[in-house]
Amino acid sequence: MPNGNDPHTINSNELVAWPRIAAIAAMLSFSLPTFITGLEIHQSSSVSNTLWALVIGSLILTLIGGAMGTIGVKSRLSSYLLVKIAFGNAGAGIVNIAFALSLIGWFGVNIDLFSNAVVRLLSAEFNIIMPEWPIDIVAGCAMLITTLYGFKAINVLASIMIPILAAVTAMMLFGALDSMLLVDFINLEKSASLSLEDGVAAIVGGVIIGAIILPDITRFSKQKRGGVYTSFIAYMVIELLVIFVAVFAAAAMQETEILSLMLALNLGFSAFFIVIAGSWILNSLNLYSTALSVEATFPHWHKKWVIVLLGLVGIGAAFINILDMFISFLAFLSDIFVPVAGVIIVDALFIKPHAYNAAALVNNANFSLPAFSAWFVGAAYAVCNGALFNVSMSGITVIDAIILTAVIYTLFAKAIAPKPVIQQ
Repeated sequence: MPNGNDPHTINSNELVAWPRIAAIAAMLSFSLPTFITGLEIHQSSSVSNTLWALVIGSLILTLIGGAMGTIGVKSRLSSYLLVKIAFGNAGAGIVNIAFALSLIGWFGVNIDLFSNAVVRLLSAEFNIIMPEWPIDIVAGCAMLITTLYGFKAINVLASIMIPILAAVTAMMLFGALDSMLLVDFINLEKSASLSLEDGVAAIVGGVIIGAIILPDITRFSKQKRGGVYTSFIAYMVIELLVIFVAVFAAAAMQETEILSLMLALNLGFSAFFIVIAGSWILNSLNLYSTALSVEATFPHWHKKWVIVLLGLVGIGAAFINILDMFISFLAFLSDIFVPVAGVIIVDALFIKPHAYNAAALVNNANFSLPAFSAWFVGAAYAVCNGALFNVSMSGITVIDAIILTAVIYTLFAKAIAPKPVIQQ
């Protein structure tokens, strides 16, 4: 965890080499939601559209994550303090609460997925029948305890687990190759109801929040280009390969559900590593980032009690079957705060790069009208596009929203910026 004086800023002795940062970001690609995304795209899309969606979606995530990660390296600030600089002290409270709601929601969703997967694996492999609620509690507490020890604990866990998860993913690939050759997969003809644009949107939408809050971990990088390297490894390499393996294995084994696919490939106990390790790391990071957002809004709250409270709320969310009712709400929240990236990237790289440091927070503005105006327009477009109208440049609403927000913020910031005084 960052230093005790301010959990959002760090000391030089807390910096680590960028591959360790990339290992944490890459670990998220081995989580259940990533594999499920691949299977869902495969079910509804042609092979060519699926492959193009993988490449284009991964590229978009790499660009956004690279920009946000670089800002984190340069400023050494968490994503929530970056929001403070861009939106002002009071304004950031609204944005940070939106982040916290979405992330704690995902915490509950992932516990739900985790417990359901473990119950099914125990039944299939060991003929053990048990309810989900004890697993919800044990898994949630394990993730909570890991988060209490902060970034270093998550880092160690990721470093241990990623070789195992890579090996299990390779087993999935080679198992699928026993049933289908790659050339047969490429030439596979199947009905498709999902367009290329929708496929790209699915790839981007599932990971975009992680790309936006990438500064939470890249700020620990010793190397200046650590943010770019981390984003490239996480999204352009690992994420792309993992989803491709899921898609190819689903085609080879003719399965549409992740656990059925794992069992059909005779992964057996190895499947537990993907389910347990991937979900553990993902949810520890979700809780870690949620705690940072709450601490940024309420700086006098004790950080450990914040983590415990949020963890218990996330476990409680899993108990009320949050997976059945919360996905649409999470999608709505994503539309609301994803355009925040457009504001921060433009502000930190072009409008006022000198302001992105801990010292600038001392005299930080209370409210930024250009930032909120741009955010409102971008979020309104993201929410309404497809429901009230259908206007898109890229075919991906969330990307159009980020671009629109960035353009409007640039115009507003330039128009409202104070004019220099000319001495006579």
